[in-house]
Amino acid sequence: MPKIKFTIITLFREALEPYLKTSMMWKATDKGIAQFDFVDLREFGLGPHKSVDDTPYGGGDGMLLRCEPVFNAIESVKEKDPSAKVILPTPVGEIWNQETARSFATAAESSDKPIHYIILCPHYEGYDERILSIVDFKVSLGKYVLTGGELPALIIIDSVVRLISGVLGGENSAIIESFSEGDNLEYPQYTKPFDFRGMTVPEILLSGNHGEIDKWRKEHSKKAN
Repeated sequence: MPKIKFTIITLFREALEPYLKTSMMWKATDKGIAQFDFVDLREFGLGPHKSVDDTPYGGGDGMLLRCEPVFNAIESVKEKDPSAKVILPTPVGEIWNQETARSFATAAESSDKPIHYIILCPHYEGYDERILSIVDFKVSLGKYVLTGGELPALIIIDSVVRLISGVLGGENSAIIESFSEGDNLEYPQYTKPFDFRGMTVPEILLSGNHGEIDKWRKEHSKKAN
């Protein structure tokens, strides 16, 4: 039984699947930690052309996602799992950060049943405002605009799933990295060779003195601007 499940409502499943089937996301599914499902919003479209959008009242450029297809798609998932929570990537949402991602991962680890999130991927100019009435988490990735919600969906999923125990390789991999403690940035790291084009590894890292190495790493950690 997975610890966390994401059902992604999208018009472009093919943009999501390759990433979710590689690297750590593949590892998470292979180990039964995470599950990724898809719902094609077009299947809930209206009329012979399966329309999911229309022009905005009051005029203006672009097209908006209509309520009917979105509500019906979400409700089709909730019929099977009423506990599922809806996430909407949107500029009006709370800024997504490492602390938020960790809270989602912690909730999944501590639950006695899979935590289920539905991610709606908006497209076109935006969405009918009434869609917000069925959204539990409004999430913004920053002060910029993307073509659709597929990239934000992948970022949300990756940032959460990788923090669940058993996904990353090292026991402390997710503890010492950037933003693990507020706005910290991880200390500089090096691997072989010792000397590359005149750029050498700090001698302290080869000393074997773990106390001094730890001190150096703390001194060289930075704060994000």
